[in-house]
Amino acid sequence: MQIPHGKKIYFSSDNHLGAPTPAESLPREKKFVRWLDMVKDDAAAIFLLGDLFDFWFEYKTVVPKGFVRVLGKLAELSDQGIPIYFFVGNHDLWMRDYFEKELNIPTFREPKEFV
Repeated sequence: MQIPHGKKIYFSSDNHLGAPTPAESLPREKKFVRWLDMVKDDAAAIFLLGDLFDFWFEYKTVVPKGFVRVLGKLAELSDQGIPIYFFVGNHDLWMRDYFEKELNIPTFREPKEFV
């Protein structure tokens, strides 16, 4: 993976949004969205390394309610052309294709090498 001059690769993992309760998690969600806003100007790529949510159970045609701030911000960054890669963690095992179809964020269930 070529990193353009002046750009950076960012990593985030184990946010566990929604835990221990949605209300107690909300400040963390807002902080994560602020971080995404901060890194978007010089991000060559963003890697989300599992357990973004404490529990994500996606059905065939519906996704869990909540987390609209994070999902909206991820959609915004993806729409701006910033590559975002999501690696499934043990709390994300029930992900289907929402991130890929709706947010244009590839989801990986196995290790992946980026060269």
